[in-house]
Amino acid sequence: MAQKTILVACGAGIATSTVVNKRIEDLLASRGIDAKLIQCKIAEVPSYEDTADLLVTTTIPPRAYKIPVVKAVNYLMGMNTEKTDQEILDALGS
Repeated sequence: MAQKTILVACGAGIATSTVVNKRIEDLLASRGIDAKLIQCKIAEVPSYEDTADLLVTTTIPPRAYKIPVVKAVNYLMGMNTEKTDQEILDALGS
C-alpha cells in the first residue's frame, strides 16, 4: 500500500491535535500502515487538501472537503475510541 497522508487538525493546531496525532501514530504503527501525518490548524486544511488522503479533526469543519473527514473528539473524551479507530482505518482502505 502506498504511503497515505493524514491531516490532523484542531482550532489552533497545537493542543488537541497533538493528542490525536499520537493516537493515530500508535494505531497505524500497530497495523503496519505507512502514513505521513501533518498536524495543522483547521484553517490550513485547504492548502493540503489536494495532496492528503484523510482529515482527522477535533473541531467542526467549516466546510466540506474533497477528502474523507473523521471527527476524533472521542479520542479526547476517552470514550468509544475503537469506533474512531475503525473510521480512520476504513477511510484509509485498511
